[in-house]
Amino acid sequence: MFFVASKLFWALVEPFNFLLILGLLGVALGFSGWRRLGSGLCIAALLLLSIASFSPLGSALLRPIEDRFPLPGPDLAAPAGIIVLGGGLDEDLTAARHEPILMELGGRVTAGAVLARRFPQARLIFTGGSSSLRPSGADEATGVRDLWVSLGIDPARMTFETKSRNTWENALFTRALLKPRPDETFLLVTAAWHMPRAMGIFRKLGYRVIAYPSDYMTLGDRRDFSLIRLGFGELVMFQFAVHEWIGLTAYHLTGKTSAWFPAP
Repeated sequence: MFFVASKLFWALVEPFNFLLILGLLGVALGFSGWRRLGSGLCIAALLLLSIASFSPLGSALLRPIEDRFPLPGPDLAAPAGIIVLGGGLDEDLTAARHEPILMELGGRVTAGAVLARRFPQARLIFTGGSSSLRPSGADEATGVRDLWVSLGIDPARMTFETKSRNTWENALFTRALLKPRPDETFLLVTAAWHMPRAMGIFRKLGYRVIAYPSDYMTLGDRRDFSLIRLGFGELVMFQFAVHEWIGLTAYHLTGKTSAWFPAP
């Protein structure tokens, strides 16, 4: 129920969808007796879209999330395992083209391979099924396995969890596979903008995890607020930021994390 509700809710409040619906509603009202209200909604939608696209608002909202958990230093101790969250590979394109196709923010998959070579004794775990309300039957794990094998990782080191549909299920179902001991530490690999929520969930379920963020969208310096970078990319960052702030709040209110904004 939580999974379905979250998907339907996000489909409505995703900034671009919301502003599009707001604008279309304004146009529709313009052809009725509510013309002034319709005009106001169109102006509001255009103004909000302009602010999200042509101001540093997206960077300002996303930076605190991405900077929350820094990358570990070079003295990082060898972990028992490396957990890579799904969402970095396009399963439909991979199945259609018979070639692993990484999405734009698919660096977590290659980061997992790099870490596996750096820590040759650690298990490499991929967790992620379909996050769609209407699964196509394509399997992200198969493409990830093929890519890791092509990068020289021994398949015997790999473990795949393929039933989870969101981050809570990632942690829950993976725990059932790994049965982590209290003295075992795992590296958690996911996008930097998703790391606080992921860390909160894995900690809630009893893991000892160290964050290893990937797929940064912000630069981490004053260039994030430069007018040169503003445009469609800023709107995308705004959408990711809104999604994560809502996710952090929803997961905390439903008891899936112990802190609203988990910290190192």
